[in-house]
Amino acid sequence: MKFAPAFALTCIALALAGCRPDAAIRKGEPIGDGTRNSGQPAATSRIPVTGPTGSIAGTLTYNGPVSTASIDTSMDPACAMGGGSDRLPVEQIAVKNGKLANVFVYIKSGPPQAMNAASSSTEPVIMDQQHCRYVPHVIGVLAGGTVEFRNSDPTMHNIHTTSVDNQAIDISQSPRGAPVRKQFAHPEILLPVRCNNHPWMNAFINVSATPFFAVSDANGHFDIAGLPPGDYVLGLAQEKLGEKTLPITVQAGQAAKADLSYTK
Repeated sequence: MKFAPAFALTCIALALAGCRPDAAIRKGEPIGDGTRNSGQPAATSRIPVTGPTGSIAGTLTYNGPVSTASIDTSMDPACAMGGGSDRLPVEQIAVKNGKLANVFVYIKSGPPQAMNAASSSTEPVIMDQQHCRYVPHVIGVLAGGTVEFRNSDPTMHNIHTTSVDNQAIDISQSPRGAPVRKQFAHPEILLPVRCNNHPWMNAFINVSATPFFAVSDANGHFDIAGLPPGDYVLGLAQEKLGEKTLPITVQAGQAAKADLSYTK
């Protein structure tokens, strides 16, 4: 995938109209068969989980075509400075040896103790801009929590979110400028982030109703620990392939298995 100069200029000129990687996102529609809102309100009174707990772990696979295209970032030479490249891999479906990365896995519903659980950390979640891409590509934050946006590049960036349930963000960051922190008050899944200055840059913030969530790693693995025993519905959201749900039971001292496969 090569962004010709005319296309890049068009994306920048139409940035406020929303130049994004997928038509469903551009129209503000549900992604695949999933929805952008988790359907769970933010807990108003969170308490620590007490008593025995269990976990959910799994590996996600993908059976479908894998793109070998790359993105041409040469319109801004600063993107390749400091060890970067003027060619970036397409991130919409990230697959390694059949394992699917960047899937947001979260609790859609479960026992009250889980849905009202307090987080063990109050630190902000980091989303950096490195070599003209967002790192990580997918993050999760507890509703009411904070994301710290950084710019590690020697070029100007813009952070532009289009949100259904949270306040939209549209701010610029100077080259290697000061970090900016923003709070996300309400649960929302697959909230798009883009850069008006670099039309290929995109990422997703997931605002969870509970502190129990994970993002599948490069080996397709995820692990959600510290869950009170009980019956749950697990949500698995991917930007191009949509959302899957899985009813699952967690038992104290055990890891419930949640291996799933995506097919395009």
